[in-house]
Amino acid sequence: MKIVLIVNRKPYKINVEPKRRLLDILRDDLNFIGTKEGCGKGECGACTVLLNGRRVNSCLVPAFQLEGSTVITVEGLRNWKVFKPIERAFIENGAVQCGFCFPGFVISTVSFLKEKSSPVTLDKIKTAFGGNICRCTGYTKILAAIQELADQKDIIDQIQEDWKNEFNARK
Repeated sequence: MKIVLIVNRKPYKINVEPKRRLLDILRDDLNFIGTKEGCGKGECGACTVLLNGRRVNSCLVPAFQLEGSTVITVEGLRNWKVFKPIERAFIENGAVQCGFCFPGFVISTVSFLKEKSSPVTLDKIKTAFGGNICRCTGYTKILAAIQELADQKDIIDQIQEDWKNEFNARK
């Protein structure tokens, strides 16, 4: 089947099998290798992307659901103004070791902070990130980085602006 979708602001027309996973399309067909395959079952969060403004596990999304969709991968987030402060918070808190889970955590962080309700508690963060697994750091440093970001109004405002520029501009 032929599908048309936008990935990281660029339109693509591709011919794929209807049940081919978004993860495979991103990595193998479009060369967006920042999206990782961990479990292949939607349980680890390594393949997390934004699809039409929603956080999804790309290993669970079949091609037949993608026509006309907008996808943002970690490569696309690198163009958002908020990416550098998020990256810096993770690095300064020692929340990155091997880096395999980092793309999924960054996407999840942006999604979580976009929808954040005040105040952000450690329990809210733990619940929201229950679908993201890290095998290296434990979670204390990752949770600290996310909490630090959640406490910065300028970060939240920048996420809202970047989100609006990415998703609302196309409507």
